Amino acid sequence: MTTRLFSSHAIKSVARPARWATAAACLALVAGCATGPGASPVDPFEPFNRGVTRFNDTVDEAVLEPVASTYQKVVPSLVRQGVTNFFSNIGDVWSLANNVAQLKLQNSAETFMRLNVNTFFGLGGLLDVATEARLPRHEEDFGQTLGYWGVGAGPYIVLPLLGPSTLRDTVAKPLELYGDAQGYIHDVAWRNSLSALRVVDTRSRYLGATRLLDEAALDKYSFTRDAFLQRRRNQVYDGNPPDDDNAGK
Repeated sequence: MTTRLFSSHAIKSVARPARWATAAACLALVAGCATGPGASPVDPFEPFNRGVTRFNDTVDEAVLEPVASTYQKVVPSLVRQGVTNFFSNIGDVWSLANNVAQLKLQNSAETFMRLNVNTFFGLGGLLDVATEARLPRHEEDFGQTLGYWGVGAGPYIVLPLLGPSTLRDTVAKPLELYGDAQGYIHDVAWRNSLSALRVVDTRSRYLGATRLLDEAALDKYSFTRDAFLQRRRNQVYDGNPPDDDNAGK
């Protein structure tokens, strides 16, 4: 989550322009233009990150939040749930690949079964039949896979439009985009329309969290950073991070 932009570990795909945003952030970091004295060990680029967060907040307030609010008000909840289910089903393709890469055999088998059950019996994923059948979702991405195999998280980074990340997750981002099944839709108009709908649907699901954050956090940037890093560490360790690993993954 950013302070206001994408409150879940980013939107997993924001079409091809996201690659340029990621590359721009990486170049800025490599140039060392964002470091500052007394910076947090996990956030040495805090001045740069705060600047990007302000940019993301401006875009969110001007465009994404109003559109997401309208979407939530106008579109019936049953339809919105179907849209969420559809994109979650698409995401299970990449989750399956990363579960296999992490040698999680049971999770891989359950994800494979989820994907097939929801695709063939859930109207292409619009209905989440697999959850009703007690097949749990095991969400995994390539950043988690790198963490599983011992690659450290590195410093905290806020990417333009994509929101909170780490150096490890930023490096993994190009492969994340390549592995997104939605990117293989050949019709450009359909692919772009689905990408826009995915962003709006995801943003609409965090409208309540945004309001709560606005009311509760004294420093929304620090609160968001700490919550994101803790969540990512828990994801890498499947909810059981070791107490003695100070640096974490």
